[in-house]
Amino acid sequence: MDTNFRRVIVIGYGKAAGDILKYIADRRADYAYQSAFIEHEIHALSVTENICTERGIPFQRIPEKAVLARYLEEIAEKTLIVSASNNFLFSKTLVEKENITIMNFHNALLPNYPGRNAPSWVIYKGERETGITWHYVTAGVDEGNIIVQKRCEIGPDEKAYELTERLMNLACEGFAECFDKVLAECAQAVPQEFSGERRLYRSKEIPGDGFLDVAGDTEAAYRLLRSVDYGKSEIFPPLRLRIEGHEAVVVRYRKVAPKKREEGENLLFLPLRDGDYLKIKYRAL
Repeated sequence: MDTNFRRVIVIGYGKAAGDILKYIADRRADYAYQSAFIEHEIHALSVTENICTERGIPFQRIPEKAVLARYLEEIAEKTLIVSASNNFLFSKTLVEKENITIMNFHNALLPNYPGRNAPSWVIYKGERETGITWHYVTAGVDEGNIIVQKRCEIGPDEKAYELTERLMNLACEGFAECFDKVLAECAQAVPQEFSGERRLYRSKEIPGDGFLDVAGDTEAAYRLLRSVDYGKSEIFPPLRLRIEGHEAVVVRYRKVAPKKREEGENLLFLPLRDGDYLKIKYRAL
C-alpha cells in the first residue's frame, strides 16, 4: 500500500484516542509512515502514554496552546493529524497548509449538535438516535466535510457516560473504515448542509442551566439528570434544585419500582409515566 503522508499524529485523550493510536501503530508496516502522539489536556493516569511506551510511539505533553500551535505549524513533511477527543482548536493558518490534513472525531451526527458535550445535549433534548462523525477540519468549528458517520439508538434510561462510551467504540469502527481512503486521499467527503438555526454548544453551558425543576415534568427531570451524569468524571457541577423555598443540590438519583419507595430524610420520589419513580437524594445548602 502507498500514501504520500509521511507522518500520522494523534492528538487527544481517553479510550477513543488510545484505541485509534493502537490502530495507527499496527498499520505502520503497511504504509511506512511515522506515528506520534500529543497529549494537550493533561491526565494523571494517561492510557495513551502507556500505549506509546509499549509500541514505541513518540509521546509529547504540550499543554500550552501557543506552544502546540507553533509546533504544528512548523511541521514541514506531509502529515495527517487525527483529532480524537481533542479540545484544541486548530488555527486557520494550520488547516490551510498544503502539507497538513486534519480529521476530527465528533460525538454527534453533524451538522447537528456541534461543539462540546454533545452526548449530554442529545439526551437532554430527548433524541432517540445519535452517532459519530469523522470530518475534515476547517477554520470553522465542526464545519468540515463529513468523511464517515455511524448511528446508534439512545436507550430510555441511558446516562451520558454510558452513551459516551458507546460513541467512542463507534468512533474507532468508523476510523478503521475510512483510514485507508483518507491516506490515499480518495475519501468521498460530503459537505455539511447548514441551516440558519445552527447552534454551537459551548463547554461552559449546562443542560437546563444546571437547575432541576422538581415541580415540573418528571420525564424532563429524568432526562436532565441522565444528561449530566458522567459517573466519577466531574464534567458538570451538581444540579441545583429548590425544596420548600430553600436551595439544595442533587447528591444521587435512580429509577425505582413503586415497592422501593420509602420514607427518608432529603429524599424525593417523583412519578414517571411507566409507573416507576424517580428517586432523588439531595443535600440542603
